[in-house]
Amino acid sequence: MKVLFHYEAGPRLREAVEAQRGDGIDIVYCPEGPDEPFLTELADTEALWHVLWPITAAVIARAPKLRLIQKIGVGVNTIDLAAAERRGIAVCNMPGTNSRAVAEMALLLMLNTLRRHHAVEQALRAGQWVPDETTRESFGEIGGRTVGMVGFGAVPAILAPIVEAMGARVIYTDTVAKDVPWEFMPLDRLLAEADIVTLHVPLVEATARLINRERLARMKPGAILINTARGGLVDEAALHEALTAGKLGGAGLDVFADEPARADNPLLRLPNVTVSPHVAWLTLETWRRSIDTALRNVRALREGAPLVHRVV
Repeated sequence: MKVLFHYEAGPRLREAVEAQRGDGIDIVYCPEGPDEPFLTELADTEALWHVLWPITAAVIARAPKLRLIQKIGVGVNTIDLAAAERRGIAVCNMPGTNSRAVAEMALLLMLNTLRRHHAVEQALRAGQWVPDETTRESFGEIGGRTVGMVGFGAVPAILAPIVEAMGARVIYTDTVAKDVPWEFMPLDRLLAEADIVTLHVPLVEATARLINRERLARMKPGAILINTARGGLVDEAALHEALTAGKLGGAGLDVFADEPARADNPLLRLPNVTVSPHVAWLTLETWRRSIDTALRNVRALREGAPLVHRVV
């Protein structure tokens, strides 16, 4: 069975894949993007391992033998699910495999933003030992702050006890209250109470631009927004306005509305914004867990057994 791994895998990742592959599975590696050899390789692919590059109806049409689109991660907003369903192509994701990595990145973005670490590091590398007065007087701690989690799934379940152990008060909102020891409240109340708002919901029609101009206005003066979920959850123009006007104290962003983020994105030029290029999920530990799940589904597909975490 041919598997097309649509990702520029380095030697350590390839070694991990080959160590788990087993007989009867042919894995072909292809860098992300629409360029060759992707389309040529796709022509006889039965299972596609998809990371972030969009799998559109046009892409699916170029894959007559395709039977499975395996998302490496959780969010399936980059896959045309309707087109896959029309063709009878299964779509699966893998909830939980990257949760610890994303939780740790959310914490890192909180700390970096509170401590203005990126600005301090850049200044030090440029020869400035003592940070400027504005930077020195902007440093903050998680302890004593209220951390509001928008959505409470696998990532917040890991993150919440960590920030609580650091001295934070944890609050959350979701579609329904969960059986967890933290206070549930509606989104608008959470925004008004939280010093740090961290986003952990999928990007669907109902959540597109969830954090818009009106909701940013509801946030506490000086609050920080953290986004390791999807860039489309946030109105970036409104966020830029809130940051430059001094309404918000900062933001930590691993994801952007348009990816790859353009170099002229104005958020990248703000000193109170910490950024990373959609790598919250990306650790070797995540890859090992992901490969295990992906190969499990490939074997199930080959044997006619039920697939795990099937979305379509």
